[in-house]
Amino acid sequence: MATPRFQSVDDYLASLDPVKAATLRTVLEGLLQDFPELQAKISWNVPMLHRDGKYVAGVAAFAKHLTFAPWSPHVIAAFKPRLSKYVVRQNLFQVPVDWKPDRPLLKAMVKARLAELDAE
Repeated sequence: MATPRFQSVDDYLASLDPVKAATLRTVLEGLLQDFPELQAKISWNVPMLHRDGKYVAGVAAFAKHLTFAPWSPHVIAAFKPRLSKYVVRQNLFQVPVDWKPDRPLLKAMVKARLAELDAE
């Protein structure tokens, strides 16, 4: 069965079980509150935060975990010590579906990604 194509972040979240949807909604809403210059939209069929058309971060739900991707291996590398309790990949880290978002960590990672974009 093919994955549906989502038209909006709300469509994506509505397709998830309530726990996953609540966790991702908390992450997205918190970051949009902290960074009002960002926009949330669907890219690559998952929710992404953009600034001026450039990727800042994305979230996605999977069967047994959620991911947060700051769209930069440099940001992941810089924060690796703070990510030690998570599964870390080159461009993202995985969290439990019922994760209580670490807002200071996410905010710092987005700040680092924005600084990276500003330096381009």
